[in-house]
Amino acid sequence: MEQALLNRIAVVTGGESGIGAACVAALAAAGADVAAIYFNDQGAGEASAAVAKALGRSAVAVQADVGAEKDVEHAFDQIAERIGIPDILVNSAGINMSGVKVADMEIGQWERMLRTDLTGSFLTSRRFVRDLTPTGRAGAIVNITSIHAFAMRVGGADYDAAKGGQDNLTRTLALEVAGAGITVNAIAPGMILTPMNERAMEDAKYRCNLEQNIPAQRAGRPEEVAGVAVFLASPAGAYITGATIVIDGGLSLLQAVGA
Repeated sequence: MEQALLNRIAVVTGGESGIGAACVAALAAAGADVAAIYFNDQGAGEASAAVAKALGRSAVAVQADVGAEKDVEHAFDQIAERIGIPDILVNSAGINMSGVKVADMEIGQWERMLRTDLTGSFLTSRRFVRDLTPTGRAGAIVNITSIHAFAMRVGGADYDAAKGGQDNLTRTLALEVAGAGITVNAIAPGMILTPMNERAMEDAKYRCNLEQNIPAQRAGRPEEVAGVAVFLASPAGAYITGATIVIDGGLSLLQAVGA
């Protein structure tokens, strides 16, 4: 995919760490200029943008709470001014499931999850489409969802609901903007070694125990997810829209095993 995205402009939310940071690097390596939207860690946001710059691309780090409309609008204003109107959007910003059962969950936790993981994708996608459509350029939106959009876990009602909603947002928007040459797809990762899985990254025994549940016998790497995002944003993925690409080493295929 070398230079497959030359002269393209990408925005990555959650671009300061994990899958988001890997996407910033992979998009830049493929030739795109990149804006990394970060939440509150400016140093990490700037470091992610620096990786893209080291690859010879223009890059900026912009702060925003993706669940806040004014933040998103301000961030996209800055991006358009500094590197141009984007034609690639990767929605990677998100928070992990709380582990709290529905009966014990506070409304604040529920609303925080949906605001970040679902409303954030709505707000960024809306602004992206509004800016790109008048230019007549084709584009791509890639939403990082999860296998937990369809494979439920106890204590994950907030996360499962948000990711399920994000999946349906993906398919609905794909229909709405297909005629404008904009594709909208989702990537549904399983266990990926990111700061969201901090214990698995730091505790080899714990990680090994979890990996025994995965047919591939290992966790995934952020770079593997980023590679799929680059493909979907590239000309090679231009006829794919409304799809969800599962990247989980076969984990979700075992839903009904043993019962």
